[in-house]
Amino acid sequence: MQFRSTARLRVTGALTMIAVLMSGCSTLPSSGPTGRQVIRSAQDPVNPLKFQVVDLDGAAFQKLLTIPPAGRGAGQLSALAREGRVDRIAPGDALQINIYEVGMSLFGPGSQSSTAGLGGSAVPAETIDPMVRSQPINVVTVAADGTIRLPYVGRLMVAGSTPYDVQRMIETALKGKSQSPQAMVTVVNSPGNSVYLFGDVVRTGRMGLTAARERLLDAVATAGGSKTNSADTVIRLTRAGQSGEMRLGDIRAGGGDDVTLLPGDRIELITEPRSFSAFGATSKVSQVMFEAPRVSLAEALARVGGPNDVQADPRSVFLFRYDAAAIAAGDPPVIYRLNLMKPESYIIAQNFPMNDKDLIYIANSASNPVSKFVAILNQLFAPLLTARVLTRNNN
Repeated sequence: MQFRSTARLRVTGALTMIAVLMSGCSTLPSSGPTGRQVIRSAQDPVNPLKFQVVDLDGAAFQKLLTIPPAGRGAGQLSALAREGRVDRIAPGDALQINIYEVGMSLFGPGSQSSTAGLGGSAVPAETIDPMVRSQPINVVTVAADGTIRLPYVGRLMVAGSTPYDVQRMIETALKGKSQSPQAMVTVVNSPGNSVYLFGDVVRTGRMGLTAARERLLDAVATAGGSKTNSADTVIRLTRAGQSGEMRLGDIRAGGGDDVTLLPGDRIELITEPRSFSAFGATSKVSQVMFEAPRVSLAEALARVGGPNDVQADPRSVFLFRYDAAAIAAGDPPVIYRLNLMKPESYIIAQNFPMNDKDLIYIANSASNPVSKFVAILNQLFAPLLTARVLTRNNN
């Protein structure tokens, strides 16, 4: 009878311990959900935030390769491409004007007597000086209303004209006042035909445009380039009130996004380091900078130490990717699941590119709470058992 009572007490105690164990497992702290809980949440019809889980297998990977990159990918700047000219005179431009004359000069020595002779009366042939004279005029700045004023010419509207047009204007105005007048107009300083660079560029300031038709990357190179690496630099082009931006490292020289510059363009370089985050059953929660033009999923996992052997479920490595453009179009957020128990998953991870602000979550193993609870019990009762053994040995 005593043996049966003792056995019954032991069974009851064991069942009680199991019940405590199971109830304790559900209340233990955890670093995140298990893979099964993530799948259930995606399938829950009442979940207010809908998302889909895509297994990152061979078929899904081949499909992803055909999808263009989101965010600041190619084509963001080519939409701003416009036709335009860089040889039009604008207010604020500085013009160097040279006037060439044959014989008597309006602008040189003896110009008063020469002017009287050119008023319409005949001039004796022996008094005509066959020498050609050049008379430079001081640099003239185009006024805010787009005009300049010259001696014997008066006020000319030059804004919107080319230097050749202004030459013809001056020559026409001097006809009958000078003998065979010829003019040469050179733009020595042109704020109106310039672009402006600022931000995280080595040399900020204004850059004049020439007939060579400089492109976007030409201007960045002329200014000394970015202060940081091109992959972590965003270039923003503002033109006529419209703006576009993309990563400097994604622009190819001579390509569609390397647009030809136009007067008044504003170019801003902004440092935006790319990074990804890691959560769950890994060595520690961390934010990791790319520090390279490209980072694959395999490299990202290696940087954070990979799945923890003790608590991680290697079949449930999730990549959370937020694509604002796709969500705005009505598509749900996507979570990619990688099963590291399959050999082909490592090849896929080697070729799967990480995007800026991606989040890696390594799910906890379903058995992890039980193991953790057993470890806690061992920590609690191991000292008592050790004391009991020592006490028996001493007796």
